[in-house]
Amino acid sequence: MATVSFRKIEKAYGSVKVLHGISFDITDGEFVVLVGPSGCGKSTLLRMLAGLEDITGGQILIDDKVVNDLESKDRDIAMVFQSYALYPHMTVRDNMAFSLKLRQADARMTAERVAHAARILNLDTLLDRFPKELSGGQRQRVAMGRAIVRDPKVFLFDEPLSNLDAKLRVAMRAEIKALHQRLKTTTVYVTHDQIEAMTMADRIVVMHDGIIEQIGTPLDLYDRPGNLFVAQFIGSPAMNVFEGVLQREGGATAVAGLGALWPVAGLSAGAHGQAVHYGIRPSDLRLAETGIPAQVVVIEPTGAETELLLQVGAGSNTQQLTLVMHGRTQAQPGDTVHLAMDGAKAHVFDGSSSQRL
Repeated sequence: MATVSFRKIEKAYGSVKVLHGISFDITDGEFVVLVGPSGCGKSTLLRMLAGLEDITGGQILIDDKVVNDLESKDRDIAMVFQSYALYPHMTVRDNMAFSLKLRQADARMTAERVAHAARILNLDTLLDRFPKELSGGQRQRVAMGRAIVRDPKVFLFDEPLSNLDAKLRVAMRAEIKALHQRLKTTTVYVTHDQIEAMTMADRIVVMHDGIIEQIGTPLDLYDRPGNLFVAQFIGSPAMNVFEGVLQREGGATAVAGLGALWPVAGLSAGAHGQAVHYGIRPSDLRLAETGIPAQVVVIEPTGAETELLLQVGAGSNTQQLTLVMHGRTQAQPGDTVHLAMDGAKAHVFDGSSSQRL
């Protein structure tokens, strides 16, 4: 296991700068997920840690040792790729053992490590098969096994579940998390899927356009997003956000927007009349007898929950909002319903900077 530190990391391809001074630390044994939209720089940062990309500026440290100029093979890391990267002419056993054979490791030790990794990943009965005889999930487990046998200081995962179907992705998420809990190896995991990030990470690093927007635990980012980008990126369905004006009158605070007053509680920052963005998560909206009127556009029942797409406001000042409720509803498309919410669950962001108030 190891600590990993990024110190003002920059990356440029010619005149195009893709990373702008990234700095953060990963503690020993921590599972950190780098998440963000395509092109945000997360995979580039991971490949720099792996030694597969040159570093334009700054330092990367593993166990307080600068590794900028170390070859990838000398960094004591193991990487699991999106494409599995298995050798088709080798059996599962030989694929898993290949890196140790390259190092001319002792044959007995190699066999023991392969057997140990196979037991952990339930690959015992597949060791003599070839990659073409395996399912996608089995191939991904072999790629993970190949990393485990190296017993590295740091595991790196580059969108390893992107090629799997939805059901298998859920199963593999659980397997990777269970593997980390068993091995306690420092892990850096890259994904664009915020559900993967939320369910797997000890801490999440949210990236956007080559900078870090926010770092925190999954629930920290969900409950208190630091800015509008994080608020709308973390959470599924995405947070409802619309423009409004902060109202402070008679000791009460609200936001005027979409032709209604939306409650806010516990907000000390912000001045009366200030332009803001008001955010409320779909699960924090509820149907009520009275409240803010909305027209039902679409109803999507999923069984235990029902998702409603609602039109709120009038004239040109309208917007569609999403509500997620437990159970089912008698409402039909075209019906008028009323919305209520707890002001303590509201999120308010400055209208110009988009930072949380």
